[in-house]
Amino acid sequence: MPILELFNLKDDVAVVTGAGKGIGKGIAIALAEAGSNIVLASRTENDLKEVQKEINKLGREAIVAPIDVTNPNSFEELSEKALKEFGKISTWVNNAGGLPDGTPRYLTKTSFEEFEAQINLNFTAVFNGCVTAAKKMKEGGAIINISSSSSKNMRGNLKNGPYGASKAAVNSLTATLALELAPKIRVNAIAPGPIPTENFKDSMNMHTEEREKELKKYIPIPLNRWGSPEDIGAAVVFMASNASSWVTGQCLFVDGGT
Repeated sequence: MPILELFNLKDDVAVVTGAGKGIGKGIAIALAEAGSNIVLASRTENDLKEVQKEINKLGREAIVAPIDVTNPNSFEELSEKALKEFGKISTWVNNAGGLPDGTPRYLTKTSFEEFEAQINLNFTAVFNGCVTAAKKMKEGGAIINISSSSSKNMRGNLKNGPYGASKAAVNSLTATLALELAPKIRVNAIAPGPIPTENFKDSMNMHTEEREKELKKYIPIPLNRWGSPEDIGAAVVFMASNASSWVTGQCLFVDGGT
């Protein structure tokens, strides 16, 4: 088979959580460009409808599914909506996540309620998405979890401990599920580095050029640029496609070398 054909996702069906903006939007559009139809899920319906329009312009179908991923019951509804509309689920991307209130914290200054909110959004939601997808997918399916470059810092994440811990847990979950679901379903993770999404800018207070320059000194990036949603979208297309048919249980760091 020609190499580029391995990346072809024509007539696949992908569920993407957190698809209304930022990285999730980039992932959804990349999958659509590769040929997949998309189930767009997030809390904000208006954002999803705008992404839906862009995907329709690419000649692919997309449906909107407003959900709150911290509600465990939402995943069954999401999967049933996907199956009713398209008849199958080929790829499931657990992308929704971040800092619930946009505030990085020291572990020792985090209340139980704040820590629980972080875990529910970044880890429990991923677990529920994976389990739901595994029940609904047929052989050859791909589950892709969006982790973070914070998860590989074995020296810790000063002032962002709850987030780093939740994403490290995602990596472990990914590796274990890959063993449990093989050979029927592949499970991988992608760990983005610093990408100036709305959530990133809020959490890092990056709303001026001066602050951006300051952060570039604080966060050295060997490839000398911030990442983009398109960078992550390209990695997801690889993990969703037959180009990665012998890849499972891995976490691909797409982080500019940070």
